[in-house]
Amino acid sequence: MSTPLNRTLPDAVIEVCGLGVAAGSRVVQQGLTFEVRRGEVLAIAGPSGCGKSTLLRHLAGLERPVAGQVLCDGRDLHRGSDDEQAVLRRRMGVMFQAGALWSSMSVGENLMLPLRLFTLLPRDERERQARFKLALVGLDGAFDLRPAQLSGGMRKRAALARALVLDPEVLLLDEPGSGLDPPNAARLDELVAHSRRHLGTTVVMVSHTMDSVFAIADRLLFLDESTRTMTALGPPQELLATGPPEVRAFLRHGGRT
Repeated sequence: MSTPLNRTLPDAVIEVCGLGVAAGSRVVQQGLTFEVRRGEVLAIAGPSGCGKSTLLRHLAGLERPVAGQVLCDGRDLHRGSDDEQAVLRRRMGVMFQAGALWSSMSVGENLMLPLRLFTLLPRDERERQARFKLALVGLDGAFDLRPAQLSGGMRKRAALARALVLDPEVLLLDEPGSGLDPPNAARLDELVAHSRRHLGTTVVMVSHTMDSVFAIADRLLFLDESTRTMTALGPPQELLATGPPEVRAFLRHGGRT
């Protein structure tokens, strides 16, 4: 295990240091070293199976690395007591690829559950905050609906609202536009950009949709499947123009390999 850093970069909310991640017994990425800058949208892209979603789960503290560290404001996300780790993880909101809404609960109850588990707010205030977040994503009338009553795009927006309900410092999104038609994907991109602009949220977004990456990402981290490590990090337009050949080809073809 690498030695903990003794300082935090001034503009970094997350620092990844020599990270190795595995899917089951197979190491899918190794030697990852990068920072997530406060207030930015960082996209993670690469060929299918390169470990993008696995990396995101490690950044959320949901899986332990096989090597290296994930530091949140200088504190190791995978060390310390359960309470200390829980405090760090509550600074992050996660939107899973499939939405992961509880089908037995209404949309409003899905949003109020994290507030009930992690705050001391009374029920009326939990409901007020849940309704506010739903309104923020354009779902004012969805509070009492079940997830099954929502369209695919609406479920994605409800999942985003739930990820935002605890006002996280960092928002982690796994393929937010997956399965959406271009207009709904663009609308979700704008909601993510709105969260960054108006709530000051830092966003890390796994995406295979290069339209979304070019629309809202400040920087792109490219994971290579064959070398099992990162091969590029920078503004998407710069990587398209001057990045490694395989990265330029990936971006020119819209994320298809």
